[in-house]
Amino acid sequence: MAEYSIKDLESLSGVKAHTIRIWEQRYNLLNPKRTDTNIRYYLDEDLRRILNVSLLNKNGFKISKIAQMHESEIVHAALEIADEGEEPNLLFDSLMKAMLEFDELRFEKVLNTAIMKMGFENAFVNVMLVFLKRIGVLWTTGAVNPAQEHFISNLIRRKLCVAIDNRYVELKETSKRFLLFLPEGETHEILLLFSEYLLRKNNHHVVYLGSSVPFEDIDLVKTQFRPDCLLSFITVPLRDLSILEYVHKLDKFFPTSKIYVGGAQVDLASPDMPTNFSHIKNLEDLMSII
Repeated sequence: MAEYSIKDLESLSGVKAHTIRIWEQRYNLLNPKRTDTNIRYYLDEDLRRILNVSLLNKNGFKISKIAQMHESEIVHAALEIADEGEEPNLLFDSLMKAMLEFDELRFEKVLNTAIMKMGFENAFVNVMLVFLKRIGVLWTTGAVNPAQEHFISNLIRRKLCVAIDNRYVELKETSKRFLLFLPEGETHEILLLFSEYLLRKNNHHVVYLGSSVPFEDIDLVKTQFRPDCLLSFITVPLRDLSILEYVHKLDKFFPTSKIYVGGAQVDLASPDMPTNFSHIKNLEDLMSII
């Protein structure tokens, strides 16, 4: 069972710490535990409760009324609002609760609703990707357990794989040949999968090698596929090479291919790149390439 500080509750729920203290002291909505040194801490049920209370409060329920409701009534009312709500904050609250409870069915339901209303592409950009960024920040602060982050990432990865599988590619004269891969040691595959989805949607020919691909395997594809473009992302430091050395090595083996690379490590890299290299700084850059 996880333990949370009041700052963790603030980060996860969006409710300010001083508001949580007021709700706790004035309305007895939470009952925190205390350490031997008298420091407050909260448990999973406290986090779920504050998420539900926050959801009701955002949708017109007065705190004084919520305080009088039975726990089952609070949960029921919150579920009804989450099922009907279209606002981004409602979606994120529902996704957060599903993550904390490892509730795959609820997570699927929320995402499927967003996809039906927005379309897959907009749902990915405005809901899935934003949510992943949020929990990434929370993971670095310790507010989210790595198991919870992996749980959600894999569910989103599965959504992407299904969407990719359902895309029929009709190759045209304007279609380009894209080689997609992540360098050895890089496992953050979500954005690369989304890139494959967009490329297939736009009728490009894609060879997808996946994550943590040794350089020798990339070189093997050169003579068989002859890609027009290489696309990759680097978010963690490479094992044996600098980013600059890695890109120049790609350029040596693929001198006629356009090289597109994004990610946090590339943002920090030296600008002294080959002429056929382009830095993907954001989603707008990715969309314009495709």
